[in-house]
Amino acid sequence: MKLWDVVVVGGGPAGSSAAWKLKQAGADVLVLDKERFPRLKLCAGWITPEVVRDLEMNPAEYPHRFLTFERLHAHVKGLHLRLGCVQHSIRRFEFDAWLLERSGAPVEQHTVRTVRREPGGGYSIDDAYRCRYLIGAGGTRCPVYRALFREANPRASELQTVTLEHEFAYDWQDPDCHLWFFEHGLPGYSWYVPKANGWLNVGVGGMAERIKRRGHDIKQHWAMLTRSLGRKLARGASYEPSGYSYYLRGNVDVVRIEDALIAGDAAGLATRDMCEGIGPAVRSGIRAAQAILGKAEYRLGDVTGASLGGGLASRLLDWAFTHGAA
Repeated sequence: MKLWDVVVVGGGPAGSSAAWKLKQAGADVLVLDKERFPRLKLCAGWITPEVVRDLEMNPAEYPHRFLTFERLHAHVKGLHLRLGCVQHSIRRFEFDAWLLERSGAPVEQHTVRTVRREPGGGYSIDDAYRCRYLIGAGGTRCPVYRALFREANPRASELQTVTLEHEFAYDWQDPDCHLWFFEHGLPGYSWYVPKANGWLNVGVGGMAERIKRRGHDIKQHWAMLTRSLGRKLARGASYEPSGYSYYLRGNVDVVRIEDALIAGDAAGLATRDMCEGIGPAVRSGIRAAQAILGKAEYRLGDVTGASLGGGLASRLLDWAFTHGAA
C-alpha cells in the first residue's frame, strides 16, 4: 500500500484548492471522491471577486461559462433595490471539474467508509490508502469529519440551512441576478441566477429549524417562488428541483486534530449573511495546504468573512437568519 504525503477526501472547491497548493509545493497528493467528475453539484454557482483572486483565475482564459453581474436586484418586503457590484456566476458542473483538473493531483473515485489513525502516526482509509496528513473536504457529510471531528466540533442545529433548486437550459431575457429576502415569512431568501450561454439556476433556501418551528415546508416556498417567476422572469419554465442542506459558520475552534484537518462545508463555513460557501471553501483549502507545508498555523476564525463585506447589511442579515446563534 503506497504511503501518500497527503490524502484529500473530497474533490470540490476546498479539496481541489488544497491539492492545487500542495502540488505546487511538490507534495505527493491523492484526491478521493465518491463521484466521477464532472458531476452534478447543486449550488446557485455565485462566486465573488475574492474567489477569483484566491484562485488566481483569469476569467478571460476560463474555458467554461462565466457571467459577470454589475448589479444585483434585492427584493425586500416589497422594496426593489438595485445594488451596484461586481459578482460572477459559473456552473458547478464545469467549475469544480476544472479546478480539480487544474490542481494536477491524481484523483480516484472511491467512497470512503472508515478512517483510522495509525498508532505510529498517519492515517489509514478503508485499509486501501495510507497518508501522513489527511484533509477532510467531503462536504457536510464528510467521512473525515464524521470519524474524527464530530465529537470535538459538533454542529449547531440552528445554523443548518435547507434548500431546493434547479439548474436548467433556459433562454433567459434578464441577465441580472435577483434575490428575494424573507418572502412569505421565509427565514432566508430565494434567487434567480442566470448563467452564460443560456443556463439558469433558481432556488430557495432558509434556516431549517426555524422553517420547521413555523410549521412551514421548503416545498411551499419553492411553489410560491416558481409561481412568481412564471409571471415574468421565467415564463414557461418547467422544474425538477432537488434539495440539500449545509451549515453556516459556527464553532471553528477544532479544525485540526493532530495531522487531520477539515475544510469547506465539512467544517461548516458558509457565510452568515448570504449563506455563500464557495469562497470560504477555497480559502480554507488553501489554508489547509499552507498549514501542512509548515507556512502557517491552521486557523479558520478569520476565513469565512461576510459575502457583503461585514458592514451593517451583513450584520442585519446574519441576525435575521440566525437570531444570533453561536
